[in-house]
Amino acid sequence: MDSSIRNKHSASEGKIKINWVKQYMPLLNALEKEFQETKPFLGKRITVSVHLEAKTAWLSLVLAAGGAELAVTGSNPLSTQDDIAAALVEDGLKVFAWHGATEEEYQTHLNQALDIRPHIIIDDGGDLVQLLHSSREELQKDIIGGCEETTTGVLRLRSREKEGKLAFPMMSVNDACCKYLFDNRYGTGQSVWEGIMGTTNLIISGKYVVVAGYGWCGKGVAMRAKGLGANVIVTEVDPIKAIEAVMDGYRVMPIDEAASIGDIFVTVTGCLKVIRKEHFAKMKDGVLLANAGHFDVEVWLPALEELCMEKRLMRRNIMGYVMEDGRTLNLLAEGRLVNLASGDGHPAEIMDMS
Repeated sequence: MDSSIRNKHSASEGKIKINWVKQYMPLLNALEKEFQETKPFLGKRITVSVHLEAKTAWLSLVLAAGGAELAVTGSNPLSTQDDIAAALVEDGLKVFAWHGATEEEYQTHLNQALDIRPHIIIDDGGDLVQLLHSSREELQKDIIGGCEETTTGVLRLRSREKEGKLAFPMMSVNDACCKYLFDNRYGTGQSVWEGIMGTTNLIISGKYVVVAGYGWCGKGVAMRAKGLGANVIVTEVDPIKAIEAVMDGYRVMPIDEAASIGDIFVTVTGCLKVIRKEHFAKMKDGVLLANAGHFDVEVWLPALEELCMEKRLMRRNIMGYVMEDGRTLNLLAEGRLVNLASGDGHPAEIMDMS
């Protein structure tokens, strides 16, 4: 199968988006020019699993300009933009992805992208690596190596490496200064609030914003919330990072205490069950719950489903969970990456650097 996408007729819209971001990505543009001449990937097959939007599409086209045979798929069921996928197919790339994929469809797309038997993988979150060490182990012999984009994926890689179960070399893009200092901090900081504000059409100023996690992404989210006029509370289990948040001027407290205060909650930890049943029980009516970690496990949805008496679609990408006492807790983007599932992701200039 050459490709599996939802709407091939939307390619022109996707190309408009790609052409726009190209104007603000001089580093990738310079690489494209070099790759067209040197063809460093000639004869190589590359499988790419990324949040499939305009900037990552341009990266894929630049790799293709270097001579690579590419298969591109998503790294999150809600972050793929169908017009971008169509634009890449029209430009000759193999694409296996669509927005709103079920878990079964998502896994199928990952496997279809691996069917080209890649020499190199570009992973975002670790799903390709997981498949290559489980159901697709037969492909390991062809793998030269790859790279991992995000904090969550790097944590999964390091765990596998520590156990002696990493079968091929992987580069941690997330450890690059231009990634964690700029992409994680300024990119996440801006795009998270663009996603939240664009989805809710609500003001941030004057509200109590609870940021769970004070790594580089959490720093960016808190900084931009403060700049928007919010009263920012940070929850952090690492005592050194917690002290850093205090020194940066934020209130710091356990999530158990912050649960009854916050108007907006943003998780950026990469951890499981950050906001749980006992926290939902304390929250105000009308709170907003958003996640900016890679997987939809930080705002613990099974507990929210268990507690609610009714679910209501409040607005596109906002599900209201009505509690027994009448309170409504509003979950954005199904608890998935709010900056991508409810927005366009990081600014073009930031993505060009990372």
